[in-house]
Amino acid sequence: MPNPKRILIVDDEPDIRTYLSTLLGDQGYETLQAKDGEEAMQKVQAGPPDLITLDISMPEKSGIRFFREMKTDDRWKHIPIIIVTGVSEDFKKFISSRHQVPAPEGFVSKPINQEEIMNLVHSLIK
Repeated sequence: MPNPKRILIVDDEPDIRTYLSTLLGDQGYETLQAKDGEEAMQKVQAGPPDLITLDISMPEKSGIRFFREMKTDDRWKHIPIIIVTGVSEDFKKFISSRHQVPAPEGFVSKPINQEEIMNLVHSLIK
């Protein structure tokens, strides 16, 4: 049996991390959790995941800063990132229009739609 795909869940809300970890784990994915961008970067450096779910609004290192670091580093820029956030459509347009960094591979709004996030995860990592 092949190794399960690894997904890093980055969110400052423990309930969201637990929810996503359970949801993805039930689908056969191995999950890692980080409470902010700082901890997330340590986990990526320890062993890059196959995909990252990322909250934007977090204390310490924000999701935006972590996203920018990931997408401008040749070692990590290939890792798909799904932004999971409660922020508005305007923010999605803003981050997708930034020329310095590519747009994220997906967006999921909070509250999280289980089917929507699973379809996105399945389409990004096979």
